[in-house]
Amino acid sequence: MISTFALVGRPNVGKSTLFNRLTRSRDALVADFPGLTRDRKYGKASFEETSFIVIDTGGISGEEEGIDLEMAEQSMLAIDEADEILFMVDARAGLTPADQHIANMLRKKNIDVHLLVNKIDGIQEEVGTGEFHGLGFGTPHPISSSQGRGINQLLKQLLPEAIQEPEPEEEPNEYIYEEEVVEEEEVESDQEEKDQPIRIAVVGRPNVGKSTLVNRMLGEERVVVFDMPGTTRDSIYIDYERNGKKYTLIDTAGVRRRKNVKETVEKFSIVKTLNAINDAEVVVILFDGQEGLVDQDLHLLGYAIESGRALVVAVNKWDGLEESEREWIKGQLDRRLRFVEYADVHYISALHGSGVGKLYDSIERAYQSAMETLSTNRLTRILEDALSDHPPPLVRGRRMKMRYAHAGGKNPPSIIIHGNSLSDVPNHYVRYLQKTFRKALDLHGTPLKVVFKSGENPFAGKKNVLTKRQISKKRRMMKHVKKKR
Repeated sequence: MISTFALVGRPNVGKSTLFNRLTRSRDALVADFPGLTRDRKYGKASFEETSFIVIDTGGISGEEEGIDLEMAEQSMLAIDEADEILFMVDARAGLTPADQHIANMLRKKNIDVHLLVNKIDGIQEEVGTGEFHGLGFGTPHPISSSQGRGINQLLKQLLPEAIQEPEPEEEPNEYIYEEEVVEEEEVESDQEEKDQPIRIAVVGRPNVGKSTLVNRMLGEERVVVFDMPGTTRDSIYIDYERNGKKYTLIDTAGVRRRKNVKETVEKFSIVKTLNAINDAEVVVILFDGQEGLVDQDLHLLGYAIESGRALVVAVNKWDGLEESEREWIKGQLDRRLRFVEYADVHYISALHGSGVGKLYDSIERAYQSAMETLSTNRLTRILEDALSDHPPPLVRGRRMKMRYAHAGGKNPPSIIIHGNSLSDVPNHYVRYLQKTFRKALDLHGTPLKVVFKSGENPFAGKKNVLTKRQISKKRRMMKHVKKKR
């Protein structure tokens, strides 16, 4: 069993900094003000070949109101899930009533608690830890999460001995032909791809209901939901299973227009959201049905398309609209989303759950389309049919020649077309080919890239090279000269 440690403490004692230090990442946002972390975040860590899980939590003060109360509930859920608690206090601030409140709460839990005295750098350990002995959790561990001081000593006490070395793999049969080995590797690669969870990023403007939708899809109160824009500040990755299939759901911070972003933390939150889009295979972009479609929604949608992610469009808060308002919004979407007509559109209520279950069918279909393996023969036949139905136009008086097509990659699927004089294919013909391939391949919910590669002219850049006509003329002249002789 892999041990799970929850980082618990009042706000701004350095929990997220320690989380990043243990996981050797920058997954948790860190800033010098309290209350930055709101949702519990899970991370994988290892020390001397022993793996463990770390849970970062929001600060607990004992006087929570409003959104702080929701944060404290998330911290309590992390405490219940963990095997052991890493209770963090601040050596510079000393023992506070909030620390005593948390200590009293942890004593009531039947769980092992380790007291970590953080920010010990520049302070004598005996002086920094002295007053915390009275909390009754044994000898405090002096550490500095920002500098890494005392972390290794802490982990040596917390973790069991390193796991046993894995048994050496059997030597491959030397009589197996190379072609057979390649086939086995391809089968294993395909199997690994199938076993990977589908990463789904839920993105949108602030306060459109992303966290509510995430909780509804998970069936539990996994992330903080509060009626205030900017509640989610970090990207939360959540692994789960549904009907035997693995998923990773990513709750992201809302993205506002650049002129409205003033706080540094919000800038980092937006960067994390954009990174989450790149990490995902499928993006569920959420619109607010009560506010309609705005320019910022289109900007986010455009970024997801440029990133090549498969798309599912969801219009939230649909249950609170009149029939006339619904018809107006549908007309607006039909008019302004023609460039992404391949994406499924769902009208849902994340709060009440109506229409949420249907999202999974579109997510599965978009993912399968984005990851489909395309054969060269099939793509070339589709290209030939497209050229027969609608030949390419003349460019500068010359007809473009498209010879064959093959797959260039997945997520998004790309098709590479080879031929001559393909450097200036008109945009309208590119769109025609995209629609033709998408219809013939039955692709849904994913953008499709078409790339053109022209064959090089072997005589380009060479001087004194005769054409066929010139060669024939020269031969005739030589024959004429021989006859005269």
